[in-house]
Amino acid sequence: MYRTLTRRKASIAAAVLLSSVFSFSAIAAGPEVVAGPAADPQCFVPWADSTKFFKFPKKEGPYRIALANGFIANTWRIQMIKTAKAYAAQPEVAAKLKEFKVVSTGEDVAAQISAVSNFIDSGYDAIVVNAQNPTAFAPVIKRAKAKGVVLVAFDNILDTEDAINVNVDQKGLGEYWARWLVKQIPNGGKILEVRGVAGTSVDTDRHNGIHEVLDASGKKWDVVEVVGKWDDGTAQKVSADAIAVQKKFDGITVQGGSTGTVRAFMDAGHPFVPVGGETENGFRKLCAAHGGEGLKCASGGTGPAQVAVAIKTAIAALEGQVVPQSVKLPLATTEDPNFKDGENFYGKEGDNFFVGNSFPTCGINFSATEIMGQSEANQ
Repeated sequence: MYRTLTRRKASIAAAVLLSSVFSFSAIAAGPEVVAGPAADPQCFVPWADSTKFFKFPKKEGPYRIALANGFIANTWRIQMIKTAKAYAAQPEVAAKLKEFKVVSTGEDVAAQISAVSNFIDSGYDAIVVNAQNPTAFAPVIKRAKAKGVVLVAFDNILDTEDAINVNVDQKGLGEYWARWLVKQIPNGGKILEVRGVAGTSVDTDRHNGIHEVLDASGKKWDVVEVVGKWDDGTAQKVSADAIAVQKKFDGITVQGGSTGTVRAFMDAGHPFVPVGGETENGFRKLCAAHGGEGLKCASGGTGPAQVAVAIKTAIAALEGQVVPQSVKLPLATTEDPNFKDGENFYGKEGDNFFVGNSFPTCGINFSATEIMGQSEANQ
């Protein structure tokens, strides 16, 4: 009996030791926190002075990288997928990639998390994600860190410091629209707020930015909220429904689907009012064409080329370069009367793409032809 107990104790001790070794290995697999600056300080700008810098163990390429997208049913997401494929196809990037995989899982958060988990289990070196929910990914974030997988979130980012986030100041964009509306509507009034996809960090941050500025203005605002899902067709329908019920608005802020919202007002015969909207080419075309008739616009947003910066960041991390845990990208803004054909919108091109889809400080620039030649389908 003594020998049996001794053997059991020895087995338990060995298991504990082995578990400790595995735990240490898992911890060691994650990035080292190091001093800045980043390897490419012009592109990889830290979000704040307090932002940490990561250095992952260097891996030999070429790499297997996956893009796990969620919602797909709007122009921005479609252009984002096409931009990702266009970037991965550029010769200097393609030379570093063994495989580039794309999946879109819709609005089902669990499905997107499952896709990320499957990529981890399949041995991908890095996963880029546009997250449907900022807080639901904790288990796969831990798994990615334990297995040494570089996880980069962009646009709709993750509420963690254990993954890399790449984004523009989404709350600041909401503040920009609201400040512009406050100037345009000096006595306050009724505002139509066309929101994005519910539950995402982008929708929440932009909404909060809008309301904080309006609330602080000291003016009286009546804000009517509708959900446009950043999609022209959806935004046009919900805007038309709001006009039918409310009859009159004094201003509009629309996170995406801006072209559709303006068309809803035109179709209803509603007088033009100030609009703070995104960077869709169709929206800017309407702003330029009808500026003399009272359509005053502020167009600001976040180009789908964020995904290219996220992939660039993932590759840099895999190569052992120093990168910030949180990368801040610049906003692209234009407002009345500065809409210029061929410069910040393209009159001869279609409505359904976002202009300002480049980040020159990262060496990322795309032509419309280069992007539109790609498919938005999973691959």
